[in-house]
Amino acid sequence: MPKIYEYFGFIFFFYANDHEPVHVHVQYAEFESKVTFVYDNGALVALEFAEVSGRLPIPNQKHQDIINFLKVYHNHILTKWLQFYVYKQKVKSEKITKKVKP
Repeated sequence: MPKIYEYFGFIFFFYANDHEPVHVHVQYAEFESKVTFVYDNGALVALEFAEVSGRLPIPNQKHQDIINFLKVYHNHILTKWLQFYVYKQKVKSEKITKKVKP
Protein backbone atom coordinates (compact mmCIF):
# COMPACT_ATOMS: atom_id res chain seq x y z
CA MET A 1 0.00 0.00 0.00
CA PRO A 2 2.26 2.81 -1.18
CA LYS A 3 1.62 6.23 0.27
CA ILE A 4 2.25 8.80 -2.45
CA TYR A 5 1.38 12.17 -0.86
CA GLU A 6 0.75 13.78 2.49
CA TYR A 7 -1.09 17.09 2.33
CA PHE A 8 -2.44 18.95 5.38
CA GLY A 9 -3.84 15.86 7.12
CA PHE A 10 -4.76 13.99 3.93
CA ILE A 11 -2.90 10.82 2.95
CA PHE A 12 -3.08 9.86 -0.73
CA PHE A 13 -2.20 6.25 -1.54
CA PHE A 14 -2.71 3.22 -3.76
CA TYR A 15 -3.68 -0.29 -2.73
CA ALA A 16 -1.11 -2.82 -3.92
CA ASN A 17 -3.70 -5.08 -5.58
CA ASP A 18 -5.84 -2.34 -7.10
CA HIS A 19 -7.28 -2.05 -10.60
CA GLU A 20 -8.24 0.40 -13.33
CA PRO A 21 -9.63 2.97 -13.82
CA VAL A 22 -6.93 5.25 -12.48
CA HIS A 23 -7.88 6.35 -8.98
CA VAL A 24 -6.35 7.24 -5.66
CA HIS A 25 -7.43 6.50 -2.11
CA VAL A 26 -7.55 9.38 0.35
CA GLN A 27 -7.45 9.00 4.10
CA TYR A 28 -8.30 11.80 6.50
CA ALA A 29 -8.30 10.86 10.20
CA GLU A 30 -10.61 7.83 10.47
CA PHE A 31 -12.20 8.50 7.07
CA GLU A 32 -11.33 7.11 3.65
CA SER A 33 -12.69 7.68 0.15
CA LYS A 34 -11.67 6.69 -3.35
CA VAL A 35 -11.36 9.33 -6.08
CA THR A 36 -11.42 8.22 -9.72
CA PHE A 37 -9.88 10.40 -12.45
CA VAL A 38 -12.03 10.85 -15.55
CA TYR A 39 -10.09 11.88 -18.66
CA ASP A 40 -11.28 12.85 -22.13
CA ASN A 41 -8.64 13.14 -24.86
CA GLY A 42 -5.95 13.34 -22.18
CA ALA A 43 -7.60 16.17 -20.26
CA LEU A 44 -8.95 15.72 -16.74
CA VAL A 45 -12.70 16.36 -16.95
CA ALA A 46 -13.98 15.01 -13.63
CA LEU A 47 -13.09 13.61 -10.24
CA GLU A 48 -15.55 11.03 -8.92
CA PHE A 49 -15.71 10.30 -5.18
CA ALA A 50 -16.74 6.84 -4.00
CA GLU A 51 -17.05 5.12 -0.66
CA VAL A 52 -14.61 2.42 0.44
CA SER A 53 -16.19 -0.70 1.88
CA GLY A 54 -15.92 -0.84 5.65
CA ARG A 55 -14.68 2.75 5.99
CA LEU A 56 -16.42 6.00 6.83
CA PRO A 57 -16.35 8.34 3.80
CA ILE A 58 -14.49 11.62 3.99
CA PRO A 59 -16.99 14.35 4.92
CA ASN A 60 -18.28 16.45 2.03
CA GLN A 61 -16.90 19.67 3.51
CA LYS A 62 -13.36 18.27 2.95
CA HIS A 63 -13.95 17.38 -0.71
CA GLN A 64 -13.00 20.79 -2.09
CA ASP A 65 -9.54 20.59 -0.47
CA ILE A 66 -9.06 17.19 -2.10
CA ILE A 67 -10.34 18.43 -5.47
CA ASN A 68 -8.01 21.44 -5.39
CA PHE A 69 -5.04 19.19 -4.63
CA LEU A 70 -5.91 16.59 -7.27
CA LYS A 71 -6.44 19.18 -10.00
CA VAL A 72 -2.86 20.33 -9.45
CA TYR A 73 -1.26 16.91 -8.87
CA HIS A 74 -3.30 14.54 -11.08
CA ASN A 75 -0.54 14.24 -13.70
CA HIS A 76 1.99 13.38 -10.99
CA ILE A 77 -0.40 10.78 -9.58
CA LEU A 78 -0.94 9.30 -13.05
CA THR A 79 2.84 9.02 -13.45
CA LYS A 80 3.11 7.29 -10.07
CA TRP A 81 0.22 4.97 -11.05
CA LEU A 82 2.09 3.92 -14.21
CA GLN A 83 5.36 3.48 -12.30
CA PHE A 84 3.72 1.29 -9.67
CA TYR A 85 1.17 -0.77 -11.61
CA VAL A 86 2.65 -0.95 -15.11
CA TYR A 87 6.41 -0.75 -14.59
CA LYS A 88 6.35 -2.41 -11.13
CA GLN A 89 8.62 0.26 -9.67
CA LYS A 90 8.58 1.75 -6.20
CA VAL A 91 7.05 5.19 -5.91
CA LYS A 92 8.32 7.97 -3.72
CA SER A 93 6.12 9.49 -1.04
CA GLU A 94 6.09 13.28 -0.89
CA LYS A 95 4.90 15.69 1.79
CA ILE A 96 3.36 18.83 0.35
CA THR A 97 3.54 21.72 2.81
CA LYS A 98 2.30 24.57 0.65
CA LYS A 99 -1.43 25.01 0.06
CA VAL A 100 -2.48 24.62 -3.56
CA LYS A 101 -4.53 27.39 -5.12
CA PRO A 102 -7.95 26.51 -6.51
